[in-house]
Amino acid sequence: MKEKRNLLTGVGLIVSFVLWTVLIQCVDVQAVGQNGTKIGFADFNVWFHQVTGAHMTLYTITDWLGLVPIFICLCFGVMGLVQLIKRRSLLKVDSDILLLGVYYVLVIACYLIFEIIPVNYRPVLIEGRLETSYPSSTTLLVLSVMPTLMFQAYRRVENTLTRKLTAVFVVAFSVFMVIGRLISGVHWATDIIGSVFLSAGLYMLYRSAVLEF
Repeated sequence: MKEKRNLLTGVGLIVSFVLWTVLIQCVDVQAVGQNGTKIGFADFNVWFHQVTGAHMTLYTITDWLGLVPIFICLCFGVMGLVQLIKRRSLLKVDSDILLLGVYYVLVIACYLIFEIIPVNYRPVLIEGRLETSYPSSTTLLVLSVMPTLMFQAYRRVENTLTRKLTAVFVVAFSVFMVIGRLISGVHWATDIIGSVFLSAGLYMLYRSAVLEF
């Protein structure tokens, strides 16, 4: 029953992301971006960007901290590789670790799709270049990977204190990264919202798959 609720929640969030993406390209679209690029929800996005301004130091900090979820992915990858070597069969690797690998590949695929098919461009130039901005790739990475650390900790770690410390770290880090990315001014606010929908939806689908299998 729990896996079905997770599945429905995940599907609902993915549908919300799709609808949000469509709305961004239809509602209040104005050429107010860098080099005259068009932005959906233009009045809201421009207002929010003017309120926060651009803070490149915060952008750099959150950019480097984006290595943390990548490191976590590598750790789980090593865990799966060790199991594969010891058990000598891919089918004998823990199913939740196999599903985690599939899940991470899916997250990367979503990132690549929106690099190839840009929806929005950043409100500021990065080193003189105009870069894609939707959905926020750093936000997508953080909110897709960090919850899996907490989920796996609660599945594999028996020590209650370690579980709680992991949960506190994941929540604090994720909140800092999302807020930091939001107020750094390198994304439109709607880019961050889109990432939240997509990452949350993908994660809930992963949880559902693990609980099912």
